[in-house]
Amino acid sequence: MKKLLLLSLALLPLLASCRKQAAQGTIGGRQAAAFYDANRQKVTEYELPAPLSDRPEQILRRTGYTTSYNKDTRCPNWVAWHLTKAHTYGKQQRAGEVFSEDSDVTPRATNNDYYNSRYDRGHMCPAGDSKWDATAMRESFLFTNICPQNHALNKYEWNTLEIQCREWARKYGAVDIVCGPVYDGPSPSRTIGRGRVHVPDGFFKVVMCRTGRPKAIGFVFRNDGKKVSLESVACTVDEVERLTGIDFYPALDDKTERRIEAQADYGEW
Repeated sequence: MKKLLLLSLALLPLLASCRKQAAQGTIGGRQAAAFYDANRQKVTEYELPAPLSDRPEQILRRTGYTTSYNKDTRCPNWVAWHLTKAHTYGKQQRAGEVFSEDSDVTPRATNNDYYNSRYDRGHMCPAGDSKWDATAMRESFLFTNICPQNHALNKYEWNTLEIQCREWARKYGAVDIVCGPVYDGPSPSRTIGRGRVHVPDGFFKVVMCRTGRPKAIGFVFRNDGKKVSLESVACTVDEVERLTGIDFYPALDDKTERRIEAQADYGEW
């Protein structure tokens, strides 16, 4: 009995470490694709892309989203979230919120990097999707959810797609969303600030609906603020995967994944 007690005490630090890693979304370097809720029911996170091996990746789990942080670019590789109809409503407002450094990562972007850069601090998971919870709203302003974004793109087309995604969540009950930066090459065309935050050449967003017959659609914007319609920048998820090197929706069965990633019809949405 004494030996068993000593063994249990010796294992406590290891168990605590594993629990901490699970809370952060990684165990042994692998990205968790599912978790257990308070009732011990397995919940599959269909919105999460496959783990990345060709670039730095630190998985950070937040109240309203999960982000894959890249310490080299000081930007997320991607940000993913499951947007429900209920989460499109709420009393929390962005007024009074401030953009903040994320103390969970280093090196990291700061407000000073964006000062006088002529780029907006562009949300990936929008504040408009975070009004349902005070913590979710606050965490949407962490720089691990932010990229340098052209002001016109941020104000118009990107915002229009954010609003459209909320409409789809209300229409279908829920959608799975992933978005992030696009870089034309391994070296950034431009950086901002002393932290050399990489300025994306474009942005992607992929949206999946699992209500009824599953479907998905992608969008790619240049980070230049030129006027475009959502229909004109719509594309297949396969095309976004080729552009970004990110494997989306690995939790789906292979047949469904192949079908929905090869098709994109904006009119069907």
